[in-house]
Amino acid sequence: MTEISAGTLFFAAIFTNNILLTNFLGLCPYLSISRDYKAALGLGGAVVFVMTFTAGINHLVYHQVLAPMNLEHFRYIVFIIVIAAFVQLVEMAVERYLPALYFVLGIFLPLITVNCAILGASLFMVIRAYTFTQAVVYGAGSGIGWMLAIGIVGAIREKIQKTSQLPPGLEGPGITLIITGVLSLAFMVFSGMIQIQ
Repeated sequence: MTEISAGTLFFAAIFTNNILLTNFLGLCPYLSISRDYKAALGLGGAVVFVMTFTAGINHLVYHQVLAPMNLEHFRYIVFIIVIAAFVQLVEMAVERYLPALYFVLGIFLPLITVNCAILGASLFMVIRAYTFTQAVVYGAGSGIGWMLAIGIVGAIREKIQKTSQLPPGLEGPGITLIITGVLSLAFMVFSGMIQIQ
């Protein structure tokens, strides 16, 4: 899969192969934080940052340490350790420099560690045999795609809460999953343009 250009891969990761809307990875924080648009964008920004850097770091660790030592079977554990360490650094930085965002995100900021979308991006990078540049570009595109999805749903949910009265069965996760399904169908329009395997 080395022949795909970085620009094509970036576009595909955002739209045609959106990690949230086509693979449904990272739904737990997505369902919880998407109630508030600003919090959704804050978490989305943190996910973009973490996913971009951990995809690159995990690529280096996998190809420079694990593969040469025939320890590829440890990639899940090592990737999670790298992600956890990086998220800890991000959490400390957000707490220090953006305390309002840290308060809004609460427990969901450290839970980025177990956001399966971030681990999924690193695993897709290995499965698809991306180069280092492709891995970083794919991580950035996947993070932006995830942020785009949570931002759109956050804005829609905020508007719905202010303007309409939903039946009790549709409040919360119910309406979010319906919106997500419709949004997935909308993103499928792009699927014939670029496919990454």
